[in-house]
This record gives sequence, C-alpha cells and structure tokens, in this order.
Amino acid sequence: MRFPILLPNIFNHPFTYESDLKLNMGDFVEVPFGKSKIIGVVWNDFEKNSLKKFKVKKIINKLDIPSLKKNTINFLNWFSEYNIVPKGMALKLVLLSGKPVKKFEKKDYQNFISDIKDNQIKLTSEQKISLSQINKFNKKFNVHVLQGTTGSGKTIVYFEALKNILKKGKQGLIMLPEIGLTNQFEKKFYEFFGFNPAIWHSGITKKNKEIIWSGIISDEIKVVIGARSSLFLPFKDLGLIIVDEEHDQSYKQDEGVTYNARDMAISRASFENIPINLITAVPSVETYENMKKNKYSFSKLEQRYQNASLPNYEIINLNNAKLEKQSWLSKEVIQKVNFHLEKKDQVLFFLNRRGFSPNALCKKCFLSFSCPNCSINLVYHKKKNNLLCHYCGFKTSLDRDCQKEGKCNLIFSGPGVERISEEIKKIFPLKKIEIFSSDTMNKKSSKDKLEKIVKNEIQILVGTQLISKGFHFPNLNCIVVVDTDLSSQGHDLRCAEKNLQLYHQLSGRAGRTGQPSTVYFQTYNFNSKMILDITNKNPEIFLNKEIEIRKKNNLPPFQRFISLILTGENETSLEKEAIKFKLFLENKVNGKILGPVSAPIFKLKKKYRIRLLIRGSKSLKLQNSLAKIISKHKFLSGIKLSVDVDPISFN
Repeated sequence: MRFPILLPNIFNHPFTYESDLKLNMGDFVEVPFGKSKIIGVVWNDFEKNSLKKFKVKKIINKLDIPSLKKNTINFLNWFSEYNIVPKGMALKLVLLSGKPVKKFEKKDYQNFISDIKDNQIKLTSEQKISLSQINKFNKKFNVHVLQGTTGSGKTIVYFEALKNILKKGKQGLIMLPEIGLTNQFEKKFYEFFGFNPAIWHSGITKKNKEIIWSGIISDEIKVVIGARSSLFLPFKDLGLIIVDEEHDQSYKQDEGVTYNARDMAISRASFENIPINLITAVPSVETYENMKKNKYSFSKLEQRYQNASLPNYEIINLNNAKLEKQSWLSKEVIQKVNFHLEKKDQVLFFLNRRGFSPNALCKKCFLSFSCPNCSINLVYHKKKNNLLCHYCGFKTSLDRDCQKEGKCNLIFSGPGVERISEEIKKIFPLKKIEIFSSDTMNKKSSKDKLEKIVKNEIQILVGTQLISKGFHFPNLNCIVVVDTDLSSQGHDLRCAEKNLQLYHQLSGRAGRTGQPSTVYFQTYNFNSKMILDITNKNPEIFLNKEIEIRKKNNLPPFQRFISLILTGENETSLEKEAIKFKLFLENKVNGKILGPVSAPIFKLKKKYRIRLLIRGSKSLKLQNSLAKIISKHKFLSGIKLSVDVDPISFN
C-alpha cells in the first residue's frame, strides 16, 4: 500500500512510499531518502504526481511514538499556506533537530507531576467577573482578551482559568514574550499551582527538550511555559492557550521561518477547537479592532492590586535647563531622584539603548565607526572596551589609523545605558547601581540580580525596554525617562502604537505596592500632547484615533501587507533582479506591488537588501497567488528571497 510521507525539509509536498505495515495519518516512520535515512510523518494528502509511474521506495519501519494529531496536521498545512512556507519546514518546527523522541521512563517526568494544590488566594469582585466571562467559553474555540491595568492581577485570573482546564485532565500552554527571564514567573506559578511547569525556549538543554517533547506528546506533562517555538509542540490533549503580553513585538519570528506567534496561536486554538486568552494592558491595534467588532470577547480589570494608584507624570523641559557638558541628566531630575532615594524608593533610569554610546566619531578625520557588514553605526560598549554591531555581532577595537595622521581621536556622540550608569555613579557614589539590559540579564547571574532588586538591595536601576516586560519590583516608585525624543523617531507605521505600549508597560513597573510613584519625562521636544497620549489611563482614546488613521490609509489591520526582501552580495545585479522580479509579479498577484526600494538597513550581514511590498485584501487569495508565481521565478545565483507575511518591522 502507498503512503504520503512528509519530510522535515524544504519540500512543499509529501513523498510517496509503500509498506505492508498498518499505518495511519500522523504516524512517525523511518524512510530512505537519497543515500540516507530520515524520519517523516504519514501525511493527509499525496503529492500531485503520485499517480504517475515511478519507482516507489519502501518505508523502513514505524516508530514507537504517539501519532501527530489530525488537528496538528491541519494546522501545519494552514500555517504553511498562510506564511508561504514549505510544508516540510512547518513540520520541522514540530520536530527536534528533524527527529521525534521516544518516551522516557516515568522518573524523568517526576519534576512535572501536576498535583494541583488548593490555594487561598481570594479574587476581587472585578477579577471574579473576568474569570466567569473567560470560563463561559472554556469548552470550544473562542478568543477572549483580558485587558487590565498593569498590576491589576491579570496573571491570577488566567491561572484560575487554567486550573479549571487542568482539573479536566487537559494540557495548557502559557506563552511569554521574554522567556529567558522568567524566574519570577516560574516562582509565581509554583506558589499558585504547587508543581513545576515545563519551560521551553532556545536556552534549555537538549536532554530537557527531549524529555518535554516526549512528555507533551504522551500527555505526561500538563503545562508548558514557553517562547514562540512552544506553539509547535505536539500536544496530546491541549485545552487552553494563554498569550501573555499579546501586544509584544517579540512574538514575531523574523529569522528563518517568519511568523507571528500570537496570530498562529489563535489559529492553532481554532484547529484544536479550544479557547485562547490574550492578556494585555494595552491591546495591539489588530486585537483592539477585533474587540470592537465583537470578534473577540473581552473583560477588563480597572483596579490595581490592593487599590494601588497608577504613577503621576511630570515633564521636565530640557529647553529650560541647560545640561552640563558631557551630562545627560538635568539638575531638576537629580533633585527629584534624591527626594525618592531619601524615602528609600527604588529608582529606574530608562533609556532604550544598549552599550555606552551609539556613535563613535574621529574629531580629526570626521569618520564614524560603521559596521563593514551592515549599513549601520557600531555601538561602543565601554565595559567590554569594543565596538559592536547589534545586528551581525561584528566586533572591533577602538584602535584605528586616522586618514589625516596617527591614530583616530575619538569622541562619543549620544548616550547608552552604560554612559548613563557612569554618570549616575559619579552623582550617587554610595548607591548600589545595576544595568538591566539584554547584555547584563541573560547570564546565570540574572536570578540573583532579580532577587536583589526585589529586596531593594539595589537602589538605582538603569534599564532598556527589557525592564518593561512584566517584572514585579515592589520598591520601584520613581522612573526617569532619560530621552523621550529618541524613542519616538522611526520609519515604522507602528511607531506610535509601540510607544503607547512601551510607556504603559514601563509605568506599570512603578507604585505596585500602593506607595505614591512618579514617572519623569526628560525631553527637548516639549510635546505634552504626545506624552499625554502615551500615559493616558484610558489607552482606548489613542487606539481609536490610530484605528481611524489606519482605516483611512488602508493600513493593517484593514489590508494585508506582505514584504518581499531580496538579498545578494552584488548591489548592481540585485537592483536589476528586483526590477525584473517586480515585472514578473505584476498582473499575476491579487494585490498592489510597491517598490522595489532599498531597505532602510540597506546592507546586513554582508548582503545588500531591496524590498517590495505587496498590499491586498485579507484573504488567503493573496498568499496563494503569490506562492504559485514565486515558485515559477528563477532568481540569479546568489540572490535570495525572504517572504514576510504581516511584517512588524520595516527595517
């Protein structure tokens, strides 16, 4: 008998094999492929040429592993079509290094035994109403948005919803945008449930991944807390998906197979016919539009835990306060910070720039240090004493021959968190100061640092946007936004939305235990309306305005965007190929083609980049027409095409 076998590689169709074994859709099998052996899955449809006469190889054997569910296969087929990704690559996201894993012994799953304890946490009346609205739909597919002010206890509400699902013997998935720093979250989970969840992200060991993968497909493990890739785990009996901080841009996978994990999670819940909860303080524009259309049900938590008030806001106009030379903090800000430190408040200086300075310039030859591989400046990291490209990882020393004479005499333009930290150490030499960024918080020491911050052993934090991602710092009551102006610039249609979400999240770190708290905006651009918009207690005022702008200009979520990026090492041949490719696409796709234009970051990792943007209706017709035509175009050798459906970034 013949069977369609999908292999985890770049092919968009299964291959035909034969066997006398009794096989069902979803079974894992070993097959010969070329000169090697490979693991594949019995798929639901044959390749188009399967009726033609050709030599059919035999399946070697069936693996003793539970089958992939029909719902999972249907989801992967849809995922492939929606994101214009080969089916084999979609399957690869499910498998570990292209292979499934056999079942381990019972003792290997001991850490994850889900013996739910009864906790004594009492919900507020507002939380109870939200929970009952979530539970209304816990038997079938439904998207429910839990929107709550930062610090309002959203986590406890969805923990209660998950508890109801687990008591029915089903599995649960909680997705977080920044999984590498979830010590606080794991602790909170254990305190509530009394057992350990399985943690899934790129940083866990190969052995742990194998244990978790096999525990999920065999139903030995009940809860996974994971990053984007956890969405593709082969759950045996999934009952609920929770996407925390649904608005976060980190859910977009930009390298390799491109997809938006939040949107794909909604789709997977639909195929599984189970509920999904989106959790947020400020919904994304797409989610908010679906709430307005009543496509998504929603509930709101207006009150912070223990009635803690939201922070006050003050604008410090730098046009009225001359900064000292090589200083980035005004005297007024220092006075405010002193006032808070005397009250034993913790203080955060926020600047969304890693390193010491974003620009290094020679004052003799006026040349700046730029990356040889990418069309961007190198960032100076004083602690490591090197210049670093944040895109390709290129590093170099400060030692450079000057075009005029001798060595370059460097000046550093603009501040990063290291530079602000250095200035703060001079002003407050007796205070314990810590930088909170991806350079300092992704090491093993991050757990200890977080505990010290919670215990108020660190008085002053200097942080990037990483600090806004759901951490609970009970003593943080003063936030200084060092440079409001820099973070409001960009060539991105989502720039205003990102700012709104960032500053709401950031403000939510302050005053969580009821103490009075203040956020100080230090700015040259005295645009109090912008700051009022991004700090308004009711973000819906801004979201409604933003939706009107998007609707008027036919922007997402009212149209679909698909970004096509051509990359190549030869700039001239790339430009010619981009024009040729556009002419090839014209009148063949169900959408309007814009471009080609040079990408804002024109060179990345030694490759030049040219963008085309296709905009069209929100149906699969656009993807289907594009997939057909792309497969017929032969690109010049060395030129690569990347397809990004629903792009978040326009770099």
